[in-house]
Formats: sequence, C-alpha cells, structure tokens
Amino acid sequence: MSAAEALAIAGREARRERLAVTGTEFVGPYVLLRLERGTLEPGMPGQFFMLEAPGRVLPRPMSLCQAPPGELAFLIDPIGPGTRALAALRAGEPIHVLGPLGNGFDLGVERPLLVAGGIGIAPMPYLAEALGGPRALLGFRNAVQAEAARLLPGATVAVEPTLVTALLPSDPGDVFACGPEPMLEAVRDLAPGAQLAWEARMACGYGACYGCVVERAGRYVRLCIEGPVLQGAA
Repeated sequence: MSAAEALAIAGREARRERLAVTGTEFVGPYVLLRLERGTLEPGMPGQFFMLEAPGRVLPRPMSLCQAPPGELAFLIDPIGPGTRALAALRAGEPIHVLGPLGNGFDLGVERPLLVAGGIGIAPMPYLAEALGGPRALLGFRNAVQAEAARLLPGATVAVEPTLVTALLPSDPGDVFACGPEPMLEAVRDLAPGAQLAWEARMACGYGACYGCVVERAGRYVRLCIEGPVLQGAA
C-alpha cells in the first residue's frame, strides 16, 4: 500500500493511507470490515475515520469498532450505496482511510455504563476494552439485529417493544451512549451528564464543508470537529 500522508486537523494529527482489506464477517445484519492498520493510530474511542466508498464520490464516516493488533475494524450497516460498497469489499482490496478524526469519549470516569441502540453498538467494543469491560445496555429493533450483542459479551439486551432506556437504573453512573437521535435525547433526559456520540452526514470529516452542522443547546456545531461526542447537556 502507499505511504501515509500526515495532516493537522483542528490541532490534532490525522493520517490518510491506502489500506488493504484483511477480511469481512457478518454480525447479524451488519458487516464487520477489517483493514490492515498500516501507520494509522486507532485514536480515542468515539473518534471516527473517513473510509473511501468504492464507486462513490464521497467517503463515509465510521466509528472504530475494534483495534486488534495490526488491524482496524469497522461495523457497517449496509443500507445505502456507499455502505453497501464498503460491505462488499473483499480481502486484498485497497481503500483510502483518513483518521482518527473528531473528539472521542472522556475515559476519566468512575462508574462507566455503556448504552447503545442498533448500529450505535459500533464504537462500544473498542470503548469497552479501553474502560476494562464496564456494564453495557444494548437495544435493538429485532432479534436479527440483536445478534450484534456478541460483540459485547455480558451486555444486557433489550429488543423492541422494550426500549434500552427502560433498562437504565435510577442512578446510572457515568453514561456513554451512541444510537439514533430519539434514543440519545431520551438518555440525555434521564442522565444529563451523559457523553453522547451523535450522528450526521459528513462529506469531508474535518470541518471544511459544514455538512454535519447540527443545533445543540441553541448553537450550531460541526460534529466532525466539536463532536461526534458531546456532553449530554451540550
């Protein structure tokens, strides 16, 4: 693969490198895409990478799911042309990857609790490893999606009509959450100090296009720069 290109983005170093696919595997309806690591650093849990989608103009933002030695792994929900193209990659095929980007989770907490909904489970295995295996609550729409819970052994799982927020204890501790916006809003109401990983469409990943601007607490933020992880009250 080609040499990496180092970039300074929002005061942090990221690298762009052409990496080879080492393999893929199905995890319920999702696909775990494994890439060689090259010289890229995995970064902090909650940060993301921009993955070149074969045949598409724009890359796709993906949270790092796992970081085994020599690899970077991303959990993909193949629901659109770009994500389907990524999920269809095979071992040996190359793609360009840029990262790590954005702000990740603050790991300096005493009582971590992971809360995820659907594909929001994507950053949780890497986060759980960094935190030493904390408690985890996972919510899914159906039993097929819930097969992804195997990525977090020991997690408590809810399947609709039971919502994952119904499993939150009255004193949840330090919550880390990722999932669809309604779930994050509900978590914020129940745990105002939670760290929430928000999602938005991104074109560049480093603040140039303003495509991921969202309103939070009466102001507009670029999730690729100020997020994707924001404090619940933000």
